Amino acid sequence: MRKLRFLLPAALAALVIPAAVTTAANVSQADDSVSTLAAPYSNVADGFATGVTGGAGGQTVTVTTQAQLNQYVTSSSPYVIRVAGTINISPKGTELRVASNKTIIGVGTAGHIVGGGFFLAAGVQNVIIRNLTIRDTTMADDDPGDDAYDYDAIQMDTANRIWIDHNRLQRMNDGLIDSRKDTTNLTVSWNHLANNNKTFGIGWTTNVTARITIHHNWFQNTNSRNPSGDNIAYAHMYNNYLQGVKGYGNYSRGATKMVIENSYFEGTKDPFYPDSTAQLRQTGSILVNCTGKQQTLGSAFNPSSFYSYTLHPAADIPAMLRTHAGPQASIGL
Repeated sequence: MRKLRFLLPAALAALVIPAAVTTAANVSQADDSVSTLAAPYSNVADGFATGVTGGAGGQTVTVTTQAQLNQYVTSSSPYVIRVAGTINISPKGTELRVASNKTIIGVGTAGHIVGGGFFLAAGVQNVIIRNLTIRDTTMADDDPGDDAYDYDAIQMDTANRIWIDHNRLQRMNDGLIDSRKDTTNLTVSWNHLANNNKTFGIGWTTNVTARITIHHNWFQNTNSRNPSGDNIAYAHMYNNYLQGVKGYGNYSRGATKMVIENSYFEGTKDPFYPDSTAQLRQTGSILVNCTGKQQTLGSAFNPSSFYSYTLHPAADIPAMLRTHAGPQASIGL
């Protein structure tokens, strides 16, 4: 597999780069059971979350119950918290309040949080949530908009320096990820977000300060907010795979500056578009059996002015993420 290292001069940020999209009516997919593609991923935070260390330097503990998990995530001390089995959260929909300087990591593929999630309040910083399955807060008696029960997998309200990596998030009654208010210096990478109505919402603020990197995530059979980004200073989205998205894909809103690179959109309605006040620049993506809006506006910004990163070819992304997105047996041991 050929890797391309993009380190463009900051001066190129002012250029308007034409959108490059490959569209096909039918593109054959790689066999899900066999992948010859290597997809190396780092065990340290990258993108705008570069430098996040979580609970490094603190005690490492292993938890198997809600009481144990809650004890350590809420502590004022740094901890590396290994989730070594299925933890059923009660009451259903409870979001455990995570304090600063924590790593919460699943042991191989064993770490499941069922019926609840995590909440990072204003001022919380330096947190890693990695290699977990967080699932199943859907309520049968809720309205179609999932508004009666605000049960998220991960909610952040003005948190700072957060890395969300290699998780599987699905079937939550509200959002899989809500990056609310002025949450910033956030990287969301190598996650599998599936089978949900509201997927990944960003914003709920009038300020334009957030810096967010979203890369190598598989959005599968979701509806809206994949993500929807409102008033983000810099939103860098690359090598993502949107499959079977029924509502809309990447939506740049408000004063957001969004850059999309080398992503793969399959069976997605309204794959990417800005509103009239936002900017969106797209290059190198592939669209297959997509309908609706495929729009760009403005030059946005140059991500390589902030950090270096590796772009994989868009054609490799579906097979790559089927294998390497979500919890991995080799992580957290």
